[in-house]
Amino acid sequence: MRIHSKHRYLVASNHKLAKQIWGDGLDPLQVRSLGEISRFFGFSIVMRDILLLETGWYVTHAGLIRLAERRYCAGIDVEPVREFCDPTAARWAFKATAYKTRSSRGFVGHGDANPSNVSSLVRGSEMRVAETRAVNRALRKAYGIGLCSIEELGWSPRTLDADRTNLNATTANGNHDHKNGQPRLRDQLYLLIRQHKLDPNLVKAYAADFCGAQSLREASRESVESFIAELAAFAKKDRDGLICKLNSYDHPAEATP
Repeated sequence: MRIHSKHRYLVASNHKLAKQIWGDGLDPLQVRSLGEISRFFGFSIVMRDILLLETGWYVTHAGLIRLAERRYCAGIDVEPVREFCDPTAARWAFKATAYKTRSSRGFVGHGDANPSNVSSLVRGSEMRVAETRAVNRALRKAYGIGLCSIEELGWSPRTLDADRTNLNATTANGNHDHKNGQPRLRDQLYLLIRQHKLDPNLVKAYAADFCGAQSLREASRESVESFIAELAAFAKKDRDGLICKLNSYDHPAEATP
């Protein structure tokens, strides 16, 4: 089957960026899946349409909305499922219907959210999370996307969102837009932590020490780049040794008399 030149470029770009971010952590099946996802749906890693978490690819709300636009989606209707809503308890449920064409009967998806199945970062926004989840499910059904969406996951405090928040607060120097297809330093560091299951607090302490700064926030971009390369190489070559190294930073500083 011939691949359109635009899709061929996207497949190559996604493969190159995935290798830079996740390195040899990608297994052959994940690489093959990425190629098929890129070719059939036009999802881009640079645009954050998809992410690799643990052992699988996940699509994002932004990626689904962009796909709907590319496929000329006729519209999406969203309404609350009132019998399952309780505003006082922050419990919400929505029904979304995606119409691929004006004459389509529509593809229905439901989404719910409450304080027990959303990140602590979005507590108080359960209504919007529920609506987003419903839209995501409707679009995934409409366009035959088997990937689960990030927004449908209910993260525990020490998973994706907690780690991202920890790094966001301490990597101001890495908070730059994508350049030459490269993700921000903050995201590169976060992905390494997720890929190798590292403690973000210890990584932060190690990074500050490596960069010769009081905190990671004060480190230069060049030193942060060097640290990320060092961490990636260390984790690949000797993860157990890296864990021991990180654990050496797990000691509170002694109080000065």
